[in-house]
Amino acid sequence: MNKKRFSTSDITIAAMFVALMAIGANATAMVTVGTVPLTFQTVIAILAGALLGSRLGTFSMIGYIAIGLAGLPIFSGLTGGFGTLTVSTFGFILSFPIIALVTGLIIERKGSFLLAAIAGLITNYAIGVPYLYIHTAFILQIPNISFVALSLGMVPFFIKDSILAVFASVLAPRIKRAVSYNRINKRAA
Repeated sequence: MNKKRFSTSDITIAAMFVALMAIGANATAMVTVGTVPLTFQTVIAILAGALLGSRLGTFSMIGYIAIGLAGLPIFSGLTGGFGTLTVSTFGFILSFPIIALVTGLIIERKGSFLLAAIAGLITNYAIGVPYLYIHTAFILQIPNISFVALSLGMVPFFIKDSILAVFASVLAPRIKRAVSYNRINKRAA
């Protein structure tokens, strides 16, 4: 792959990850904890970095955000447009390109899928929870909101995302090997 430009197949694969994110955002839209729907977005962002690499994975997640902000209803709850910037949980969406970047870089440098998945998960919450707090405390002006209480409210989501991150760390190397094996066999044929 050329370091400066993406090939047509790169863009196609990135578009497939945008589609996966849209599906992962809404696959469990009817299942909520409070008012927050459970999604598969964090694990898909981790897989984007793990499978596509830091550069293409980040590009695919930026594409997802750009398409959603442009108005396509691909965010959780089939929402989209600039109005989603005012949603308390938008910080988690903003973390997706950084998750892919961090995950991809760790795998490229260290080769550890588990370490990369854990780092991606931590990145998600390190960006999403402060955004949620700032939005809740200062934009919505909910009095007496505590960062600690808000963080504790994230525990069910963190447990779900932790399980999925471990699953991704087991699944990603197998997918990578299968794809590499198929590419080698196609070239030999």
